[in-house]
Amino acid sequence: MKAAVLKSFGSPLVIEDVPDPAIGTGEVIVDVVATRVLSYMNEVLDGTRNYALDLPIVPGPGGIGRVRAIGPDATRLAIGDWVFCDPTVRSRDDSVAPDIALQGLTAAGPGGMLLQQHFRHGSFAEQMRLPTENVKRLGAITSEEATRWCALGTLLVPYGGFLAANLQAGETVLVSGATGNFGSAAVSVALAMGAACVVAPGRNEKILADLVRRFGDRVKPVRLTGNEDDDRESMKRAAPGPIDCVFDIMPPSVSPTVVRAAVMTVRAYGRVVLMGGVGMAGGAGLELPYPWIMRNCIGIHGVWMYPPDAASRLIALVRAGLLRLDAYETTAFDLDHANAAVEHAAANGGPFKLTVIRP
Repeated sequence: MKAAVLKSFGSPLVIEDVPDPAIGTGEVIVDVVATRVLSYMNEVLDGTRNYALDLPIVPGPGGIGRVRAIGPDATRLAIGDWVFCDPTVRSRDDSVAPDIALQGLTAAGPGGMLLQQHFRHGSFAEQMRLPTENVKRLGAITSEEATRWCALGTLLVPYGGFLAANLQAGETVLVSGATGNFGSAAVSVALAMGAACVVAPGRNEKILADLVRRFGDRVKPVRLTGNEDDDRESMKRAAPGPIDCVFDIMPPSVSPTVVRAAVMTVRAYGRVVLMGGVGMAGGAGLELPYPWIMRNCIGIHGVWMYPPDAASRLIALVRAGLLRLDAYETTAFDLDHANAAVEHAAANGGPFKLTVIRP
């Protein structure tokens, strides 16, 4: 099969023929029809993000495709089914605290690297092999629709955070990082889950206005000034009442003071979800006052990705019409132009924008 292979950090992807994946028990092989390109994929491939990848590797986290082959443990999947390929691979020998690898992207710790040795190659290829449990049925779609279904990979991240925080219909949410690619997805997911109001802070007034245009007056925009205390009060005033849940998805480049301003808007007994990158690039970490956390009974949830059943539940939200994929502006490249796709994604990574490779 044809694949885009990363052979060394900082070098272009090499488009070449590689062996077809061989199926084993507990595995499924999928013909990849479309796969998203992360807006920061260039930083993964050049080594800037220092992601744990044992090279050479076919990158690409997840995708949309059709089942090519199934193992003997599959009882619902059928050849030809349209499926979402969930890249979050978990070890099967510890259900309480499994090791995790993001297939085609990175791994967490030594256990994750062991997983990566087998469930290694990602979706920048004509085929990929996955654990059976990572192949999620979509129902009937067309090949053209597969492109926008790639948005599932982006939407799943904030969905996992809100599931961890047990977000309830009618609650007020604040999304820290609302003007970014994942943050804008968080706004749409929170509303789809029934949030009464989403406070959306940011500095880009054009994007804030666009969020209001898309979702109406359930979105309350707040323009940040950079003054921590003033911004915190502005965010509180924008909410119609106490803020029940704060979701942070700020990138590594953002100052911790911006995140702290948002986090400390949450009400007593409220929940905070941390899914961003503060401190990951070597800068200062997030400091929160112990007495404030303790006396206000604040629940802080560090969340990486989402639970195993999240993809199927999110697909159901889309099928119910509560979450719209057509909001995404998509640009597609063929596999031969994978490097151009990575460059395009880096330059066009704003809200509701999606770069896709169609092998």
